[in-house]
Amino acid sequence: MSKILTLLTASIAFSVALVHAGQPPAADTDAQIQRDLHFHIDELADDSYQGREPGTPGEDKTITWLQRHFAALGAQPGNRGSWVQEVPITAVTSAPTAVLAIRGPEFSADLAYGSEMMVATQQQVATTGIEDSELVFVGYGINAPERGWNDYAGVDVTGKTVVVLVNDPGYGTQDPALFNGNSMTYYGRWDYKYAEAVRQGAAAALIVHETDAASYPWEVVRNSWSGANIGLTADDGHRDKLAIEGWLPLAQAEALFTAAGLDYQASKQAAQKPGFKARPLTGFSASVQLENSLADSLSRNVVALIPGSTHPDEVIIYTAHWDHLGVRPDDEGDNIYNGASDNASGVAGLLAIARQFLAQETPPERSILFLAVTAEESGLLGSKFYSENPIFPAAKTVANFNMDNIAAGNLGRTRDVAVVGYGNSELEDYLARAAEAQGRVVVQEPYPEKGSYYRSDHFSLARVGIPALYLTNATDSIEHGKAWGDERLRDYTANHYHKPSDEYDPAWDLSGAAQEVMLLLQMGRELAANRDFPDWHDGVEFKRARDASLQP
Repeated sequence: MSKILTLLTASIAFSVALVHAGQPPAADTDAQIQRDLHFHIDELADDSYQGREPGTPGEDKTITWLQRHFAALGAQPGNRGSWVQEVPITAVTSAPTAVLAIRGPEFSADLAYGSEMMVATQQQVATTGIEDSELVFVGYGINAPERGWNDYAGVDVTGKTVVVLVNDPGYGTQDPALFNGNSMTYYGRWDYKYAEAVRQGAAAALIVHETDAASYPWEVVRNSWSGANIGLTADDGHRDKLAIEGWLPLAQAEALFTAAGLDYQASKQAAQKPGFKARPLTGFSASVQLENSLADSLSRNVVALIPGSTHPDEVIIYTAHWDHLGVRPDDEGDNIYNGASDNASGVAGLLAIARQFLAQETPPERSILFLAVTAEESGLLGSKFYSENPIFPAAKTVANFNMDNIAAGNLGRTRDVAVVGYGNSELEDYLARAAEAQGRVVVQEPYPEKGSYYRSDHFSLARVGIPALYLTNATDSIEHGKAWGDERLRDYTANHYHKPSDEYDPAWDLSGAAQEVMLLLQMGRELAANRDFPDWHDGVEFKRARDASLQP
């Protein structure tokens, strides 16, 4: 590490000197971007960063690294003279001794934390839970008036625990006319389901985990929901949230339904049809208590700016989250979640793009903001905080380009480029031109059922109307073909995503990640040089907010 660090630090110093001389830092842009990616991923995924968990010494080390390197490249502090935007967070760590007790007529199950259930809370309180809370099966837990769909119609769940299916009816039926068919809508996301349960008055919600419908195995639920549950600090302690947010593995859910005289698969099929009626699991109740330790802290978004030469009040924002899952002391063996691809790779992309913009002989006409956000893994908290406390207002924000997990699978160069939320906005016109210049075609994301558009930081900006583009790993490998690429990506998701094995390897082929970085660079350059304000396409849920923000 030390020899690599010395050599690459010297390379940065040389490049910065060339920038100030008005010359590009490297003739081979692709090679330079790959060097930048390797350099920063290697560093940020090192064990010394302890998994980059917000509110830990790993955060301090990460913030120091990013500030130093943005400054070395020639960027300016982006938050009114500061490199950071402080984000108040509260970590709620629930004791893993919790037991979910389910009782019913001639049925008793005490489900163990981690293996047989996962429970957590967003409430920032020392103790919370449910006792003898009646169970109600509410299908997919969706209330969508615009689609004529309400799983809560005719049932009172006040103070009760709802049992909910993962994803949405479109995925369940594969009917393209139902919701968005195989492409997950926001109604399929777990955060929507918990929020809707609160709105309906429930005390708790248990989502049934199925690997295909969730798009990740049970280990991801266990790893993501154990440890500290980090949320934006709330004056009321988020007492308006559910007391318990939980998951049940499929086997435990099937046993519960059987005991209640229901067939799980038949119940799921019934929930996929319009007019579904919620079913109380008569005589069945759930109890669980969470003992929580609370820790308040200030986490930080890192904000670096290249001021526009002509229209400095208009901005193009590049985002990537710097955080990952930290250290899990109770895990056997390697317990550091380094997050090399997720998302040291995206943060490395920010620095690589910053280098290229700052190497231009003339600065961009519009401002460029590089936003490395905190606590994405805890619910997009850093980007949510920025969207609610923007440095540049939404009306002056031209577009957002997000990078998350760009090294997943190490697929190398591909013939295609995949768009998450394909068909959403006019930014795809820019992408088509940039992709054509690379000899590539634009396609829909390979696994639209994952609902990835609602799972990364661009979503926070989209919700306030800012057109946001998020690319993901296309799989049609130039060297090995599409079947090979599909298998590589499946292997990453099954064996490395949100696991300690997401570690950096110097042998990684980052040429595909560099392709993505160059696409986003080219689109940003084109937008920085024109007067366009791209819009959402008609029918997209974010268009109303965009139109409202642009009203004089």
